Amino acid sequence: MPEAAPALRAAIIGGYGNFGTHVARSLAGDPAIQLIIAGRSLAKAKAAAAALDAANPAEAGAYDLAGPPKALAALRPDLVINMVGPYNGQSYAVAEAAIACGAHYCDIADAREFVTGIGRLDEKAKAAGVAVIAGASSIPALTAAYADAVREEMHTIHTLDYGISGAEQSNAGAGTVAAVLSFVGQRFTQLIGGRMTEVTGWGDQRRVLIPGIGARWFGRANAPDLDLFAARYPGIQDHAFWAGHAILPMHFATALMGWLTRLGLLPRLDRFAPQLVRIARLFDGLGTGTSGFFMTIEGEGPDGEPLTRRHWIVARSGHGPYIPCIPVILIARTMAAGRRYDPGARPCLGIVSLAEFRAAFAAFDVTETSA
Repeated sequence: MPEAAPALRAAIIGGYGNFGTHVARSLAGDPAIQLIIAGRSLAKAKAAAAALDAANPAEAGAYDLAGPPKALAALRPDLVINMVGPYNGQSYAVAEAAIACGAHYCDIADAREFVTGIGRLDEKAKAAGVAVIAGASSIPALTAAYADAVREEMHTIHTLDYGISGAEQSNAGAGTVAAVLSFVGQRFTQLIGGRMTEVTGWGDQRRVLIPGIGARWFGRANAPDLDLFAARYPGIQDHAFWAGHAILPMHFATALMGWLTRLGLLPRLDRFAPQLVRIARLFDGLGTGTSGFFMTIEGEGPDGEPLTRRHWIVARSGHGPYIPCIPVILIARTMAAGRRYDPGARPCLGIVSLAEFRAAFAAFDVTETSA
């Protein structure tokens, strides 16, 4: 009788944080995975590992984003999942340490420069025979999955317009809040009329109707998609990503702070993330725990006729933050089942299909509709 393959050693960096805990719990029941919960605090890592009802008793280890690389190598990982944000301004030290010890790597980054720049590690990853995947999150993985699916019926995509409206901000950690605040009031570029044009983060307020929850307010947001999709979908002329808070006072307070930042009266807002998270807790009573997503794709079919496809996702019961974790969970499970991704470093595009996302939604209080 053939000997069973050893379990995939998956090290979750930040495995005791909000997102990391969800990923750990989701993977704990897989007998083909050996979890290693790691982070700056060994005590917290040990407590989180002990609390998991894992098929293989979880291990714990200490690892700081600053290294040294040998600290990651000591965990003996086959796969490293970096769950420590914000990724804005974060170096590739974790990915490089993973490569150095011959481990695959993925993260849930949605920072534009971090995700689009991961290719600089391509040669190192190929030489080590490992896959390095950045942006295994809602953006760009989920948004690309929708656009990829529509290409089966659209000859050319002309317009991509989509946004995410979060639930109570205080349910997120300071790292997640800092990621949003990093672009509020800042200038960045996006495709408008076929040209990369400067816009202001959280500017150009608009209301969008999301079936099931009603109208939500959105402002312009930065994302790696705004760079990546122009090459992925030739012919695209207009591309916009939007973000918003469900709680109106928080949404428009963010817009006001962005305006003051743009005028030079406030510094970059991400430095105030811990304080703003505490302030946001004062508004918890106004929240519903419901997040929303909309996406409109316009283009033309093979016959040249215009086509429009619309998609909406509503996540209730506070389940919205679980959606960005779906890709890293699926990547770990796929590797544990014996599949290996091609070596090299790249953004998470075309790795998780729309069908796989939809199957994963079934585990949550999530409703998806399309038209």
